[in-house]
Amino acid sequence: MQSDILDQPRPVRSGEELDAPKLETFLKTRLPDLTGPLMVEQFPKGYSNLTYLIHVGERQMVLRRPPFGAKIKTAHDMGREYRILSHICELYPKVPRPLVYCEDESILGAPFYVMERVTGIILRAQPPAGLERFTRSTTPPPVWRIWENRMATSRARSKVGSSVTRTPGPMTSPKWTESRSGSRSTCRPSQAPA
Repeated sequence: MQSDILDQPRPVRSGEELDAPKLETFLKTRLPDLTGPLMVEQFPKGYSNLTYLIHVGERQMVLRRPPFGAKIKTAHDMGREYRILSHICELYPKVPRPLVYCEDESILGAPFYVMERVTGIILRAQPPAGLERFTRSTTPPPVWRIWENRMATSRARSKVGSSVTRTPGPMTSPKWTESRSGSRSTCRPSQAPA
């Protein structure tokens, strides 16, 4: 994949820094196979929650957390995101596998979760800068491959949606309904989702 057409992390924006020592301690406790120093960068785009690239040694992961000062907890429910990804990743391999969830606000000031990093082109209103140079120089043009992949992804995702809603478990249980209506998440940092 051409790295110049992918979203690239940048230095963390002022006021959106993470407490790296606390995060490193937390991650190495929950994911004991991590070795090496922790480095944090931030993805510059995103509409709702803050997204960071976490490097620990050679391993790259993505951390998501609510914006600093967010008051609407249901709009930034990290537990809900974590649970949904935990179920969907079993059925749909393009979804990143969640690794750990933390609702202990003493670590980063808000609940957060960490997942695998999956690289790819994010389709936005404007195509990534540099993508147009591939449209005439290769056969078939990458733009067509992107849209073909998008259609295949949509078909696969629609199958996931129907199978998840028919599967008994946390997403269809009363607890799932309660969490969707705004109550506190029942997922704990040390528990794997059911």
